[in-house]
Amino acid sequence: MKIVSGIAAWRDLRAGMRGSIGFVPTMGHLHEGHLALVRRMRAENDIAIASIFVNPTQFNQPSDYEQYRRVLEEDAALLEKEGIDYLFHPDAKDMYPDDYTIRISETEISKELEGIHRPGHFTGMLTIVLKLLNLVRPDRAYFGEKDYQQYLLIKKMAAALFLPSEIIPCPTVREESGLARSSRNTRLTPVQKDMAAQLHTLLQSPLTDQQVQQKLDAMGFDTEYVTTQWGRRLAAAWLGDVRLIDNIAYNKEEKHAAVS
Repeated sequence: MKIVSGIAAWRDLRAGMRGSIGFVPTMGHLHEGHLALVRRMRAENDIAIASIFVNPTQFNQPSDYEQYRRVLEEDAALLEKEGIDYLFHPDAKDMYPDDYTIRISETEISKELEGIHRPGHFTGMLTIVLKLLNLVRPDRAYFGEKDYQQYLLIKKMAAALFLPSEIIPCPTVREESGLARSSRNTRLTPVQKDMAAQLHTLLQSPLTDQQVQQKLDAMGFDTEYVTTQWGRRLAAAWLGDVRLIDNIAYNKEEKHAAVS
């Protein structure tokens, strides 16, 4: 696996690539969810590319950005084992030569749910994803469904801006308990981790969104939202100082009819 940091060097390398190109963008601190994306991407393309870039513009608090775990050597070893051909690892100064004065924003989906609770997050996310897609120019780019609202926004951006890359959603990877895999899970205590699995369990229940939120709060979660839209049931809740998000495919009418 070749690791490339400089943008000029990357562009030179990219110009010589032939064959179908798959891409998985990450912020590092990789877990099984990331690796599932990588394996699918590797299987469906001639050339497999991943990126690791901790994007400062999508963090709501500077301290969270500074504390984000950076383990490039470990991540690179995992990616190489999975057969990645190229790892693109730029720095913030190169990715934001304009000092973030040019931004990509969306005015509908981004104003709901995560957009309410994480103001500015989606603008930073869309801006960096567009930059990465422009640099990598993949035939296919892979994103996990755990961040479902993010996936919808990236797919909408790619269509609106006529990007040639196909945006491919991949199912959420879960632990045996049902808890969605996340880098944040390492910050949960064993007791909290067992409790966190209830988020997925309750999302699958025939209870109304309001009833699910009430149950989560009664258990000790600090719930930000539980809602059903886009054919999914989505939730975000704090457990201690860890923020959890999850969603499942969900037909409200079928679920409620089953218990009526």
